[in-house]
Amino acid sequence: MSLKSLFILLLMLFNLAAFAQGNFSITGTVRDEKETIPGAAIYLSGTKISTITNVEGKFTISKLPAGNYDVLVQVVGYLPYSKSVIISDKSVNMEILLTSNPVMLNEVVIKPDPNRLAYLSLFKEFFIGKSPNAQDCKILNSEVLIIDYDKQRRVLSVSSNDFLIIENKALGYRIKYMLQTFEYDYRTRIVYFAGFPFFEEMKGSKSKVNKWNKKRNTAYYGSNQHFFKSLYEGTTLNEGFAIYKMATIANKHRQPDSVINANIKRLTAGSKAINMLTFNQDDSLNFWLKERSKPKSMSVLNKAPVGIDTLVKTYNQDVKYISFTDELFVMYTKERETEEYRSSGFFAVRAPEMGNYQVSLINLIDSHILFYKNGSIGNPRACLLKGFWAYEKMADAVPIEFKPIEIK
Repeated sequence: MSLKSLFILLLMLFNLAAFAQGNFSITGTVRDEKETIPGAAIYLSGTKISTITNVEGKFTISKLPAGNYDVLVQVVGYLPYSKSVIISDKSVNMEILLTSNPVMLNEVVIKPDPNRLAYLSLFKEFFIGKSPNAQDCKILNSEVLIIDYDKQRRVLSVSSNDFLIIENKALGYRIKYMLQTFEYDYRTRIVYFAGFPFFEEMKGSKSKVNKWNKKRNTAYYGSNQHFFKSLYEGTTLNEGFAIYKMATIANKHRQPDSVINANIKRLTAGSKAINMLTFNQDDSLNFWLKERSKPKSMSVLNKAPVGIDTLVKTYNQDVKYISFTDELFVMYTKERETEEYRSSGFFAVRAPEMGNYQVSLINLIDSHILFYKNGSIGNPRACLLKGFWAYEKMADAVPIEFKPIEIK
């Protein structure tokens, strides 16, 4: 081998090693329409990684592995900024232009809303959650929330022009959350929220830190973050996850709507008050009313385990994806469901012999779900989570780079 060929080979091996070690960086300059901005706070969403811009408005975040990152910028007097960047085979440089926050510049008159407290309580319930950890969580600046209720659609929407500050004394985190959107549909009872959290560790005594670490481990184990991380690594079974399929089929024990409605119409001909039907002693009418109340569909669990070799596909060198029919029934066999969860309304039905292990369901809305090595989902609107994962909210969230801590 010639000296030149050897040099090229060594250079390639060096670049490959740098890639494997995650030797990438995000750099950039923060400015407004007039000048660069020193002292701007830069965060990576879902992590504990942050920095500030120097006197020239420049910043650098280094030693990053390949992946998808949401960069957040916060400066007093400016609207919060967020942008998603993808690191694949090279570092990324950004030019960030901030916009002045009109709320900070002008006096704002807020119209009193008699329902605000009720809406705020519902928002906290579905955003923070109702788990035991949620009892030790507090939103410190709920005044930044903009609440809107659409009466026609029966949809509650919440947004914000500033970071929401959450103090989680259960896990020892102070979270800055840039809320993009929150929607609760009263008709479907479906909740969707999206945003960018940044985690700061709270300070405490050694015993308190140990207590936080134990609770952080518990919050991580069995979470959807833990599941997708193990799915990427191909270690779901060893990690304690069992995957099955849940199919929805028509209820063969229920008559068709056309037959039910025709019989009810025939038996109630001439009746003037629909509320009187409740007290009608006609056996035939009671039969058809009970028939109408039966569920139109039933869920059937296929107890044959789903193999990850057939479920998981490679999207590119950094991303994998899953695509499936029916629903995925995911059972975490290393933790039991709590009494608080069983009475929360999120309980997922299963066969009695399966025990009370934590069960979650994944309903596919888009064609596939993209996910990264760290367990983060690239397209969160692609799926609907039910069961235990729907029960756990921000009160049980840990940073995306979190690794279980050995407790001594």
